[in-house]
Amino acid sequence: MAIEMTEGATKSKNANANGVNENGKKIIRIQVSKAKKPFFFYLNLAKKYIKQDNDVELCALGTAIPTVVIISEILKSNGWAIEKNIMTSTVGSKEDKEAWDFAGKGCRYGTKHS
Repeated sequence: MAIEMTEGATKSKNANANGVNENGKKIIRIQVSKAKKPFFFYLNLAKKYIKQDNDVELCALGTAIPTVVIISEILKSNGWAIEKNIMTSTVGSKEDKEAWDFAGKGCRYGTKHS
């Protein structure tokens, strides 16, 4: 599933290897974990980078995906960010002759310009 919202932003899906998109804005990738830090840490970190006029990408695997959804809904509902796109993917891994699928999710946000 991929959803892209481009209200107030350009349609750029790709960033180069340095984490900079076509407009020269830096893309900050935050890898969210459910067990290591509370979600308020990641929320405040995302707000900090958005205030610095950077694009923020929230990434999560497995049980941390609902945490990313909660953070993204808080950012959107309070007007701190606009959603640029949402991506989900499944990656297959083979371990001990059994295949496991890992779900991953990424959300990308930009600053809200009036």
